[in-house]
Amino acid sequence: MKKLLSTVFLLLGVLVMVNAASYNSPSGDFALIKGGSFTMGSPESEDWRSNDEVQHRVSVAPFYMAKYEVTQKLWREVTGKNPSSFTGDTLPVESITWLEAVEFCNALSRRDGRIPVYTISDGGSTVSWNREANGYRLPTEAEWEYAARAGTTTPFYSRKVPGADDVNFYGHYPYQIEQNYFHDEVLETRPGVYRGKTLPVGSFAPNPNGLYDIYGNVGEWCFDYYGDYGTASATNPSGAMTGTRRVYRGGGWNDFGKNLRSAYRAALQQTSDAYNVGLRLVCNADDSVKGTVTTREEATSKKSKATGTKKALIIFYSWSGNTRGVAREIQRQTGFDTIELELVKPYSTDYNTVLNEAQRDQRSQARPALKTKIDSKKWAEYDTIIIGYPNWWASIPMPIATLLESYDFSGKTILPFCSHGGGRLGQSVTAISKLAQKSKIGSGLSIHYSGGSSLAKDVEKWLNKNGVPRK
Repeated sequence: MKKLLSTVFLLLGVLVMVNAASYNSPSGDFALIKGGSFTMGSPESEDWRSNDEVQHRVSVAPFYMAKYEVTQKLWREVTGKNPSSFTGDTLPVESITWLEAVEFCNALSRRDGRIPVYTISDGGSTVSWNREANGYRLPTEAEWEYAARAGTTTPFYSRKVPGADDVNFYGHYPYQIEQNYFHDEVLETRPGVYRGKTLPVGSFAPNPNGLYDIYGNVGEWCFDYYGDYGTASATNPSGAMTGTRRVYRGGGWNDFGKNLRSAYRAALQQTSDAYNVGLRLVCNADDSVKGTVTTREEATSKKSKATGTKKALIIFYSWSGNTRGVAREIQRQTGFDTIELELVKPYSTDYNTVLNEAQRDQRSQARPALKTKIDSKKWAEYDTIIIGYPNWWASIPMPIATLLESYDFSGKTILPFCSHGGGRLGQSVTAISKLAQKSKIGSGLSIHYSGGSSLAKDVEKWLNKNGVPRK
């Protein structure tokens, strides 16, 4: 009997040891983020905050977070592919969809002998998360912000606003440059270099939690569907169970300083990729969180036997004429109906004045009244809306926000295009995605100023990528 009991206790001890070991850190490249509570979101007094950053108390369990963003070398070793726009073993992987990111997490878990976290079904529209599994996964929004803040309540984890010597971002435009563009000497952090590309991971000092590039370089996919927070306290939240957009955080190499803030939320469809979005790995540090979370993607297009673009409208706002030129080239190649938006109260024709007017409206989230009106019956005939605009202050001009809130985009496909001076699409696609959540967003097109001699080819390639027929 004593021998039997000894054997039982020995087996139980082994089981306990195995279970404990299963939640060990994968390697020295992971930092332990101790559990705790914090105020998620931003105060109403925070400059350049968005309305979707409502403050609320959140508690999170301990977890391990990778010190570095996933590199192209690791991605290629696991998947055999490298989709990145910029190439280099030590550069962060980018141009990956959310679905590809969770599939990668599972594949790496299997390679390393860990229990895969996700179950993917229904062609990717249903994804379940086993919260007790010890495999690699994406952080929740709450985990990401908690780790990024590192106990702080300011816009950034550092007291000083980060500049180009601290973060890889659009260094010409540090935090609060917009309203101080013509007298930036008042800023603590002045404009710096814009590198226009990703850099090797770990190129700058880490945050107090030991995390490198938590701001800039590439945005980082999170698990959550994008949605309103609410004001209620939450423990280990995982976002809405259904949605049309997945969140990514931290900003990328072409983002302005305002979009690096700890509370800033970006969002794209889970099947969309971007040249400034990658991922950072997380795994459980203990077994305190139980159960399974199942999320389902909501439909964003009307079911039809017909495929492809049936009837499309090109609608655009142009200030200098660059966007108008792109719109005309798209119309030339497609023959689609075209409308140029006009305002009840136009912006100034003076460049310096319009810069200030644009940042003023964006900062206050104004909705300039549109002189242009579209008949509702005519609007209903279009299944695809091709929306053009200049990239103003790394986002859409506010007349485009007025358009998106004035008409029903449910079930329609939006194809965004913009003219820009160096920031490409910036956060404009995120802005559109948030304002038209029931639409499907196609691949965007960014044209440098007027596009030059390559405009026709660039437009043709973009149309083909989106499956849009040409004349």
